[in-house]
Amino acid sequence: MSSRMAGSLLLRHAGTRLFTAGAVSPAAAARPALLAGGADGGVPAVMVRLMSTSSSSPASAAAAAASQAKDEAAKAAKDGGDKKAVVINSYWGIEQNNKLMREDGTEWKWTCFRPWETYTADTSIDLTRHHEPKTMLDKIAYWTVKSLRFPTDVFFQRRYGCRAMMLETVAAVPGMVGGMLLHLRSLRRFEQSGGWIRALLEEAENERMHLMTFMEVAKPRWYERALVITVQGVFFNAYFLGYLLSPKFAHRVVGYLEEEAIHSYTEYLKDLEAGKIENVPAPAIAIDYWRLPANATLKDVVTVVRADEAHHRDVNHFASDIHCQGMQLKESPAPIGYH
Repeated sequence: MSSRMAGSLLLRHAGTRLFTAGAVSPAAAARPALLAGGADGGVPAVMVRLMSTSSSSPASAAAAAASQAKDEAAKAAKDGGDKKAVVINSYWGIEQNNKLMREDGTEWKWTCFRPWETYTADTSIDLTRHHEPKTMLDKIAYWTVKSLRFPTDVFFQRRYGCRAMMLETVAAVPGMVGGMLLHLRSLRRFEQSGGWIRALLEEAENERMHLMTFMEVAKPRWYERALVITVQGVFFNAYFLGYLLSPKFAHRVVGYLEEEAIHSYTEYLKDLEAGKIENVPAPAIAIDYWRLPANATLKDVVTVVRADEAHHRDVNHFASDIHCQGMQLKESPAPIGYH
């Protein structure tokens, strides 16, 4: 039998059911998958349902959907209110504790450092101590630093706020470079560092906090920002290469740089005391970082920063002396937390 004749026979047996399916009651629509038919067999129910219309009205369906959406919104609002009342823990188990408190009970507002990282600077350190260059390497390091001071004096003159900002962008580089190279050396040789990795990274972080402080005092201009990018790029690569070639030379250079920093901050203090620079209130970040009194001024900030630089001077000259004696840094315990 051809397909055309089979289709004609199917329509003749099921035609009345197909085209009157709109009047089928809900009870009839729920019949089993095969409808009973004549001798030729039943008609598939799916054919009937394809021609049927929904027994429920559009208005009732829309009302049901709106009611469900309203219930879900109310549940979401309730869950949101409950979440605000508790501390949300990270999926990875990291708790975001934003309620750190100071010793006086007030809330801690800084995220760049924590209360236990603050300290009181030792301002009794000897500021006049100087390493006299004797070897050829020491003399090269000394005059390299002296030659760098001349263009700085010409550019900044007595604008010590901007000068300090530029100085700290450079001073924060050596500790990071030295710590990074010692870290890689420790990994390559499967050896400990004697604490020097941590000591140098502490120095870098301390210098960076100096910069964050002076950013509140002196707002850099666009060309000063451009100069910082240039100087940092050149100095980082030069110091990186110098440390690879001779850590003894690199640490001596930093020691002399810190001596120049002490001199610059001493001149800064002289202008503050003479009234040439306004002795404004200390930035809030400095008060918390160095545990200064609430009425501290810029003069107090410069004083503690200068003390930090003196400690960095001692650490780097000490590191260079270790190398001069033919030893590795790991053979002498690092002065961790010295500043």
